Amino acid sequence: MIVIKIVGLLLVFISCHASAQAVSSAYAISEKNLEVQMPQTQLLWGDTHVHTILSGDSALFGNKLVGPDEAYRFAKGEVVQASLGKPAQLETPLDFLLVSDHAETMSAIWQLRHPTAEQKREQRLQTALNIVERGLEAIPTDVSQIETVNVALSSAAMFLLDGSAASNRAANSAWQEIIASAERHNQPGEFTALIGYEWSSTPNGDNLHRVVMYRDGADKVSQTHPVSVIAAMIDPMAYHPETLWRGLQGYENKTGGQVLAIPHNSNLSSGLMFDVETSTGPMNEAYASTRKRWEPVVEITQIKGDSEAHPFLSPGDEFADYDNWDKGNIFNSRLYSDKMLAGSYVREGLKRGLAIKDTVGANPYQFGVIGSTDSHTGLATADHKNFWGKSPVVGPTPNRLTADWSTKGEGGALVTVKNSESAASGYAAVWASENTRAAIFDAFKRREVYASTGPRIAVRFFGGYNFTDDDLYAADFAAAGYRGGVPMGGELKTSEQAPIFMLSALKDPKGANLDRIQIIKGWLSVDGQLHERIYDVAVSDNRRIKRNGRVKQLVGNTVDINKADYKNSIGEVALATRWTDPDFDPKQAAFYYARVLEIPTPRWTTYDAVNFDLSLPNEVPAITQERAYTSAIWYQP
Repeated sequence: MIVIKIVGLLLVFISCHASAQAVSSAYAISEKNLEVQMPQTQLLWGDTHVHTILSGDSALFGNKLVGPDEAYRFAKGEVVQASLGKPAQLETPLDFLLVSDHAETMSAIWQLRHPTAEQKREQRLQTALNIVERGLEAIPTDVSQIETVNVALSSAAMFLLDGSAASNRAANSAWQEIIASAERHNQPGEFTALIGYEWSSTPNGDNLHRVVMYRDGADKVSQTHPVSVIAAMIDPMAYHPETLWRGLQGYENKTGGQVLAIPHNSNLSSGLMFDVETSTGPMNEAYASTRKRWEPVVEITQIKGDSEAHPFLSPGDEFADYDNWDKGNIFNSRLYSDKMLAGSYVREGLKRGLAIKDTVGANPYQFGVIGSTDSHTGLATADHKNFWGKSPVVGPTPNRLTADWSTKGEGGALVTVKNSESAASGYAAVWASENTRAAIFDAFKRREVYASTGPRIAVRFFGGYNFTDDDLYAADFAAAGYRGGVPMGGELKTSEQAPIFMLSALKDPKGANLDRIQIIKGWLSVDGQLHERIYDVAVSDNRRIKRNGRVKQLVGNTVDINKADYKNSIGEVALATRWTDPDFDPKQAAFYYARVLEIPTPRWTTYDAVNFDLSLPNEVPAITQERAYTSAIWYQP
C-alpha cells in the first residue's frame, strides 16, 4: 500500500454526509486535509493520437514547426513555438504521449523535408516542396483551392512512394526518426513516450483508422516497419483490419514484443466500425476473437466529434447530443442515413457485442474506452481555454469561428462542416502501476482506462457482489474495490445476486464542479432484443433521485457568456456512491459503464469570442457540459 497525503483537496474515496436515494447510497464529500491509503495504481493522463509534421495532412494544413520532439516537449509542459508563430504551453503537463503519424505518408514527408538535388528539380514535387517549406504561407486563402493543394501533395506522395530503394530508405529514415524521438523523451517514472503510428484505412471515405501502440522500446520496434494501406493500390485487402492484425502478429512473432491497435472516432465510419458483419462477410467466432485480442480499447471522443451516443439511437438520453458529427463519413463521400448510425457509436457497439457473442460465441466489441485529441498541430491540448484546433490553418485566430469547409459529397451534394463544430476533446486516463511503457500498455490490455473530454476528473468504478457502506466509507476505498470485485474493464462472475457497484469521482482541481454520476446499462434480453437504460446514481446539490432512477431537476447554469467565465457555486467537488442494479436478471448478458458530468462551462467558441472581441454567431454553441466515460464492466451468464 502507498500512503498519500492530500492537502486542500476533497477526495472521492471518503464520505462525510449521506443523502439516501431509492436504490443507492450517494454522497457528496466535503472533508479536507485527508490521509488516505491507496492501492498500487496511480492515475495517469495522456494522449495517444497526435500528428506532427511527419503526417502528410498535418504538413498540408500548415505545420512546419512541430515535429515529434516538439510534440513531446509540449506534452511535458514546455513552451513550444506553434505553427502560427505563437508560443504554446499546457497549463498542466501530461504523463504520457504517443506520436501517431500516418504510416502512409511519413516517408514522403520525410523526403520532402530532405530532398535530393534531383527531387528538387522534379516538377511534380514543386508544389509539395513549397507546402512543406512555407507551411501556412503556402495554404490558399480560398478554401475551394485546398483540394488543388491536396491533389498536388497526393501526386507527390505517389511519386515518392514508388517502392524503389530510395523510397524504402526514406520510409526507414522517417520511422527511425519517430523511434529516436520517443527514446529521447521517455523518462520511466516521470514521463512516458510511447512508440506508435496510425494505420489510415479510409476505403470510400469511411474512417476505419487505428492507432498502433507498442509496449516496447527501440530495440524491438526498430526491427519492423509500420503496416500501411499503400499496398491497397495492388491488394484491396490492405484496407481491411485483418491485414493490420496480421502485421501486428508478425511483429510479435519476430521480436517477442507486444503491440495493440486502437480504433478511433467511429462516428465517421458510415456504420462500419461496429458493424454486425465483418469487412469480408458474415461475423464469425474467429474474427470476433481476433478483434477482441488486438483491439482492447477504442477512442470514444476527440476533436472530430464525440462517439459515445447519438440522440437517434438513445432518444431517452438528454446528454446524447454532445458534439455529434453526423453529416457523413470523413470525406463526406457517403452521407449519413439513420441505418448507418448504429455501427458508428460506442454505446450501440457495446450492445451489438452482446448479441454477437450470443450468436457466434465471442464478443468483438468488448472494449474499454479512452479519449485523445487527433491533433494535427502536434499540440496535445483538450482545454477549451487553450484550444489550438484540429490543424494550424484553424488555430486560434479571429476568423476560425466562422470558417467552414465545403466538399462535394454523395450525389454531388455540397456538404459544409463548420470549424465551430470541432470539439476541444479529449484525453486518455489510465490506472497503471507506474508511469512506464509496460505498465500503461498493460492497463490498456486489461481495459482499466477511461476517457475524458478534457477535464482531469478522477474516476474509480468497481463491480462486485459484497460491497458494503463500510467499503464506501473506508480510507482504502480503492483497495476494497480491488479486494471485493473487479475494476472498470473487468468481468463479473455469474451470480443469482444483483451486482453492486462502487463509484467515486473527484473534480479536476483546476476545473468545474460535478453535476452527477450516471450508470449506463445495456443488456440482451432472452428474446434476443437489445436494450439500454440510464440511472442517475449520485447527484449534486441535494437533488432527489426519483424511483425511476432519474433526477428531474437540472443542476443549473452559472456561465457568463460575455466574460467567458463561470462560478463553482453549484455542483460538488466530489461524488461517491454504492449502487445495486434494481432490474438485474441473472439470465441476461449486460454491461455497465459510468458517465460523470460537470456543471455547464464556457465552450472554446465563447473563449474565442471574448478573446478576439467578436460576436458569437447564433448557431454556434456557447456552453458545454464536459464529461468522463469509464470503460464498462461486463456480466455474462
